[in-house]
Amino acid sequence: MNKKDLRTTYKQKRKSLDQSTIDALSLKIANQALKLPIWNARFFHIFLTIKHLKEIETEPLMSILFGKDKNIVLPKSNISTGEMTHYLLTDDTVIKPNIWNIPEPENGLQIENENIEIVFVPLLAFDEKGHRVGYGKGFYDTFLKHCPNAIKIGLSFFEAEAQIEDSKAYDIPLDYCITPNRIYHFE
Repeated sequence: MNKKDLRTTYKQKRKSLDQSTIDALSLKIANQALKLPIWNARFFHIFLTIKHLKEIETEPLMSILFGKDKNIVLPKSNISTGEMTHYLLTDDTVIKPNIWNIPEPENGLQIENENIEIVFVPLLAFDEKGHRVGYGKGFYDTFLKHCPNAIKIGLSFFEAEAQIEDSKAYDIPLDYCITPNRIYHFE
């Protein structure tokens, strides 16, 4: 399938999930993350859940990161430029929804791209080569180009598609993708 069709299909699949299923699958994904060889890193970039889009709940994964005393970095979108800035999550961080109702930090200590070692990437679908389909705005594509050494880990309720037909050579693939039942490693 192409990206447009995958967006439609996977948005519909997510719509069919109730909150208790989302919570259970999100916890399984967080527990799967413990199996990855990433825990020596210090700076972990993670998205905050957009609840009305029925995204993966990232709170269980954030609890693991807090428990391991990791630095959690949150994105903030600049709607006019299509880029993101990144802020360290602290006790003083104020979280507010932006104009698209995406929760993000209002302020804080900004973290530069080159300091980010691990990026948990939101997605709608992915394929067996590690290509992903997001919402189509390009924020993560732009961001990932600026931190080529970071390990990129997708989080998905669903298993891989065989192939995303219209993936481009310049698309930045994932290194891993975690589903409730499996970890995909792309090389």
